[in-house]
Amino acid sequence: MLSNQVFFRTDDAWDFIPEEHSLKLPVIDVLEDAKALRFITSKKTVDAFVEKHAADFRPFTLLGSGDFHHLSAVWTRQFDEPFTLLSFDNHPDWDVRPPNWSCGAWINRALENPRIDSVAIWGCGSFECNFPYRFLGNRRAAKTHKLLVYPWRQRRVRYPAYFNPLRIGNWKTLFMDWLDHHHDHRVYVTIDLDCLVHSEAATNWENGRFTCNDLLWALHTLREKVGVIGGDICGGWSRPRYATNFQKLAGWFDHPEVTEPGRKDLLSSNLVTLERLWPALTGT
Repeated sequence: MLSNQVFFRTDDAWDFIPEEHSLKLPVIDVLEDAKALRFITSKKTVDAFVEKHAADFRPFTLLGSGDFHHLSAVWTRQFDEPFTLLSFDNHPDWDVRPPNWSCGAWINRALENPRIDSVAIWGCGSFECNFPYRFLGNRRAAKTHKLLVYPWRQRRVRYPAYFNPLRIGNWKTLFMDWLDHHHDHRVYVTIDLDCLVHSEAATNWENGRFTCNDLLWALHTLREKVGVIGGDICGGWSRPRYATNFQKLAGWFDHPEVTEPGRKDLLSSNLVTLERLWPALTGT
């Protein structure tokens, strides 16, 4: 087991993995606590979770569904040096509406961390970057370049100047340009598997356009150019379990309809993807 890595078992996202395929990570079982954290929660609940489990935090964290992506804002509190937050995600997660603690608003909680000098989100393909939905996002941070958003360019969509739209053919060039401006920075990397194409990740959300090979290239390039201080992976499909009816109602309203994947599909997509990405993220 490696001392700088940990698996927080928030749900059943990885329960399908056979024992012989285990990543041999120390496991912190937070299934009961996580019900109150899923999708949407409160600062009080987050603070209680941190107080209870902070001693188990590690630089590299595996967790479950993307419904828990707001925990990335918690994992990044453990560092005491300035760094840049790099997120690969099909959603910008920059919603400014209350409640403040949710998987769709966590980027704003990360921006409150004085150690984070800037945030870059790569691979957004969902509707949140389109008109008029982008008015619900943190445009102030984007306009001041504290937050850089790189959405996939969609046909017939006009993007404002504070976005950096990507095409399949040019995103690596733009990524290298971004790295050139951050070569002297330390970087924390968070990956939501919904940024990947459907064949490589079964998630609770819509899938994006990156391939696993794309992310492997980005991770290897990052390690060549900058210092990676930590990271996490979330986004595997899991059965929704909530602590309150409000969470359940909000989750039902906001989630897209997703077909429950079979174990065989999870083995051929999520497990294969995890076994490729985890060593590249952690450098092991």
